[in-house]
Amino acid sequence: MTGTVDFSHYTRIKASRQGRVLTLALSNPALMNAVDGEMHRELSRIFLDAADDAGSDIIVLTGEGDAFSAGGDLNWMKRGFEAGEKGPDAAEAKRIIFSLLDLEKPIIAKVRGPAVGLGATIALMCDVIFAGENARFADPHVRAGIVAGDGGAIIWPQLVGYARAKEYLMTGDPVPAREAERIGLVNHVVPEADLDECVAAFAGKLAGGAIQAIKYSKVSVNIGLKQLAHTILDTSIGYEMLTFTTEDHKEAVRAFLDKRKPVFTGR
Repeated sequence: MTGTVDFSHYTRIKASRQGRVLTLALSNPALMNAVDGEMHRELSRIFLDAADDAGSDIIVLTGEGDAFSAGGDLNWMKRGFEAGEKGPDAAEAKRIIFSLLDLEKPIIAKVRGPAVGLGATIALMCDVIFAGENARFADPHVRAGIVAGDGGAIIWPQLVGYARAKEYLMTGDPVPAREAERIGLVNHVVPEADLDECVAAFAGKLAGGAIQAIKYSKVSVNIGLKQLAHTILDTSIGYEMLTFTTEDHKEAVRAFLDKRKPVFTGR
């Protein structure tokens, strides 16, 4: 790290600083911070820039407004199969996960409202997760007719065990904040009004600690998780890319945008 990074060129992620704490906020508020093509590209770079930022020791990852992230932008997906626009990129998807896991600085998720799909994955792969009482977590890839390929198959079983993880990944059912805390999906659930203060206090506690010892303790714990990601991610992303081409995916996207129940055919 040679200097403070200028994050002003990012359009879908907003950066702010408080001392040695860098806050990164997903920013697509008109769509509850849904991940469109631009945000997907920026997510594949942001954790690399955060790693290089000499002005910070601690990262807080959050969403702008009342949502963490509603997951993939289905309008973007529809344009992909109807108009040929480039959809989610496998190489970008891998960089998002591995740059997040490679980040040596402690990263705290601050979750308000929904954390869905890729939004849930990146929140759950943070080191410590604080959620407001109205937060909810879900990986509903299957409801969009696609495989939970962008990291959900890695992190959910590590946090809640294989049986619960398979149930949630095969149904896409949401997990309310208090239930997420009970089953170990997140660390802390606090009243909405206290969320900012609680995260700031915890970030300050880490920032005031022996940062080298804290950082490399995190790195040591992440070794096993990174090994697991290397064994799973290529396959799960490959299956996800395959299911983007199915009729069930197209039906799911159209049904959601038409506000009707999808009729799946298994094709």
